[in-house]
Amino acid sequence: MTKTSQIGGQFYHIPQGVTMGVTMTEAGRRMISPFFVKEAIDCVRRQGKSPERLLSALGLSTRIDTPISVESYGALWLAIAEEIDDEFFGMGGRPMRRGSFTLLCHCILHAKTLDRALRRALRFLNIVLEDPKGHIEVADGLAHVVLTDLMGARSAFAYRTYWILLHGIACWLIGRRIPLRMVDFRCAEPDHGAEYRQFFGAPVRFLQPASRLAFDAALLKLPVTRSEQALKQFLRNAPANILVRYRYDAGLAASIRKRLRQLPPASWRSFDDLAAQMRMSSSTLRHRLHAEGQNYAAIRDEIRRDLAIEMLQTTGFGVGEIATRLGFSEPSAFHRAFRKWTARSPAAFRRQMTARNR
Repeated sequence: MTKTSQIGGQFYHIPQGVTMGVTMTEAGRRMISPFFVKEAIDCVRRQGKSPERLLSALGLSTRIDTPISVESYGALWLAIAEEIDDEFFGMGGRPMRRGSFTLLCHCILHAKTLDRALRRALRFLNIVLEDPKGHIEVADGLAHVVLTDLMGARSAFAYRTYWILLHGIACWLIGRRIPLRMVDFRCAEPDHGAEYRQFFGAPVRFLQPASRLAFDAALLKLPVTRSEQALKQFLRNAPANILVRYRYDAGLAASIRKRLRQLPPASWRSFDDLAAQMRMSSSTLRHRLHAEGQNYAAIRDEIRRDLAIEMLQTTGFGVGEIATRLGFSEPSAFHRAFRKWTARSPAAFRRQMTARNR
């Protein structure tokens, strides 16, 4: 692995996408939450090293209270991984020595399907890290990657790093984003749990019996589409490209997202009307979206969530006004949806963001 791709156990190419930090505004798409920065430098302190020295060397303030750019965050990841010689930041049973991720990529690159690639990746990580150990379970149409801790529960940051690693490489291998259906953490919810819910864009639960990540099982059958040359480019583009959530930017789902973002949610068409506008039958549209691991309701839900978070953070609109602008029939429906997205009420979320930005 080249130096630029040794980043704390998170290595994958993302051409263009949505930032995995907090804000969803255009300006915020390339900014990383200060909470995730603090968690990264805490890993350095636990190894007996000085994060202040690393921050200063990178031209970053030692007072981490505002978001930083993905470029700065990527440089920090690189510096930490090099400083402690561990691509998993000291959070595994054994260090993930620099170069491990490159070996992992070569190990899984020529797997025929995503299923085989993920199983190989988990076996590799189980050997390298020793703890936690991961395996795949398939039930009720969902594929679950389940982590087993030999000791006690790890931090939310440790599980998050593992999920980013595995989800990111899976998305890159098949050339499209894999929508997550749920993310469970064995540990207790951190003070900034809302950041984690926004980070994954899926239902997140804490204090669960095991840490797990789930997606549609049908995606396991998709072929791996990458070459040796593509892998070189994949690794060459790290680290800044690892800091945004992978999104497949060519395809039907991307086209629908573009259409929806050009209209206010209250003007969005029904599924049948959309199919007619796109000159195909409803069944064909549904089938093609399913082949991409997508559905119309989830796409609309994702855009509404991002718009809701943006309006609560950047406007003075009341909750009723936001509900109307997002096309909800009544404020109570918006309340229920927002709680599902963030486990907070809109008002509580706004108070938290306001207090954080003071």
